[in-house]
Amino acid sequence: MPLPIATVFADLPDPRVETANKLHALRDILTIAVCAVICGADGRGQIAEYGRRKEAFFRRFLERTNGLPSHDTFARVFAALDPGAFAARFGRWMAAACEGTGLIPIAIDGKSARRAKRANATGCPCVVSAWATTNRLTLGQAVVPDGASEVGVIPDLLRALDLSGAIVTVDAAGCRVGNAGLIRGQEGHSLLAVKGNRPTLHDAVAAVFDQACGAGFAGVRFDTHATADDRHGRHEERSGTVIYDPVGLPADWADAAAVVPVGREREVKGTNTSTAHYDLTSHPGSEAELAGLIRSHRGIENGLHWVLGMAFRGDESRTRGLNAGANLALLRRVAVSLLKRAEVKGGIQTRRLMAARDDEFLLQVLRGIPAEHSA
Repeated sequence: MPLPIATVFADLPDPRVETANKLHALRDILTIAVCAVICGADGRGQIAEYGRRKEAFFRRFLERTNGLPSHDTFARVFAALDPGAFAARFGRWMAAACEGTGLIPIAIDGKSARRAKRANATGCPCVVSAWATTNRLTLGQAVVPDGASEVGVIPDLLRALDLSGAIVTVDAAGCRVGNAGLIRGQEGHSLLAVKGNRPTLHDAVAAVFDQACGAGFAGVRFDTHATADDRHGRHEERSGTVIYDPVGLPADWADAAAVVPVGREREVKGTNTSTAHYDLTSHPGSEAELAGLIRSHRGIENGLHWVLGMAFRGDESRTRGLNAGANLALLRRVAVSLLKRAEVKGGIQTRRLMAARDDEFLLQVLRGIPAEHSA
């Protein structure tokens, strides 16, 4: 009986030439790689060693007609495999688990591997991810090519996703009318941060709020909500307002449903700071709902990027090959998603250790998304 993860690769094109030297099935190679990364492997050499050490385990599930793949085999496959096709298969598999009521929050953001160098805007390999913040799943990724920035690949990532019933949060760098149009075109909603990098839009959004305040909100449809929080030695107050059917935005943004000004005041050890920022959305939700969605965008930093950098040592990766780096980055993101869904106590590092020591727990992790949803 194959492992559930193996079904993900059933229709993935094999980039290798059909010769007598092609000894291992693509799905076997990739299944071993996924399991190895879940269990603590951080590179191709460790993946190959994990496969050798776990030969008895894989004998239960894989074809293994010619033994186990070598380090060189993993290196060649990762270098040749199309990252977009690889990500699409995983995204389809992960999306099957995004069930529930209401809009599905999806955060779009990029992360770079600082130790490896590339000729792009960040100077190192950068991957832009789509993270389902509530479901804690990676739904897709796009690699920033040389000579480009992460802003340029966001449209490609949006086109590759099924955004029906989703609300997509994007930081200020991705606040583009084209991105908003792509999301709405797929029957999703957008919630975009608006900052000074888009001065005309930022000034217009700020003017909507200022004019409403100046009129005492007379004749303005709006909603407001405030919260206060004391924890970790700090006191924070947050006040937000939603102004519906905003007037005066640039013509390209005429279909925006609401602007969302948010103010925060924080006191830490007697020092007070205050910040204010704006968001623009196509979803006319309540202020409390939109505030939760704005906060949930931080989930991609806390739930994915921080884990990748610390538990998976992603920032230390020196893999420079564009395909190889992207494919290894995706394996790490899939591992984070599956480990977070395991119903067991303990952090990610503890769960990786458990999966490495306990084959039955590894199988539990792999069944985080049922095989029947992967087609």
